[in-house]
Amino acid sequence: MANLKEIRNRISSIGSTMQITSAMKMVSAAKLKKAQDAITAMRPYADKLTELLQGLSASLDGDGGSVFAENRAVNKVLVVAITSNRGLCGAFNSNIIKQCNTLVAETYAGKQVDFLSIGKKGNDILRKKNTIVANHSKVFDDLTFDHVAEIAEFLMEQFTVGNYDKIELVYNKFKNAATQIVMSEQFLPIVSMEGDASKAADYIFEPSKVEIVKQLIPKSLKTQLYKAIRDSFASEHGARMTAMHKATDNAKELRNQLKLTYNKARQAAITNEILEIVGGAEALNN
Repeated sequence: MANLKEIRNRISSIGSTMQITSAMKMVSAAKLKKAQDAITAMRPYADKLTELLQGLSASLDGDGGSVFAENRAVNKVLVVAITSNRGLCGAFNSNIIKQCNTLVAETYAGKQVDFLSIGKKGNDILRKKNTIVANHSKVFDDLTFDHVAEIAEFLMEQFTVGNYDKIELVYNKFKNAATQIVMSEQFLPIVSMEGDASKAADYIFEPSKVEIVKQLIPKSLKTQLYKAIRDSFASEHGARMTAMHKATDNAKELRNQLKLTYNKARQAAITNEILEIVGGAEALNN
């Protein structure tokens, strides 16, 4: 059994760790509220814009379509991996890395798969075995639509000039503080609406349907990427808050166990001292 001083040091160390994890939990909870409000407010707009664009694109003739809707034979794929810049958030980052590895080994086996990383954690791991064409980890320092739009423009350019036949987003979709859903979402080419394309024909278009689609596509793609990064940002804080909550509970349980061990060891030491005193007294009497 460990001596009393060693157990006291461990109890003190665990107490300090509890203070850190508890503080990190409260910080993440505060940041989560703001991030959750942002993604909740943005989703209806982004989803409706995407739905409208898909409906319009599906109703266009082949010659009137955009280059962003061009379906090619998939030989070169660019995967946008959205992770976090910091750890201590449970399986948040490892789930994204696992999905990326699945895309390389199974979905696009035999194809050229490159990565664009958003987040230091994903970049540090993926670059060991894969090609990273760009790293935009600094976007989280000032997460605004304008900064994300620059990344979206780069992706659109890569697809337009033919460097890649398909671009896919991999990120954590925010559901609640305890649940994040790993999403693998096609960014380019634009996915056409399933079902009857004639449903989009009820609109009156001015100046023309083709012109409106050409103007909407870049805006829709930028919004789609911004929504994905916002989703990941909110999921990160939710995952970290949950992880720090569990860490605090585990530390509290371990501290209680050590306190029990300490009390038992202290009681045993006192009992041994009493026995030694009684034994010494008996020896003097005899």
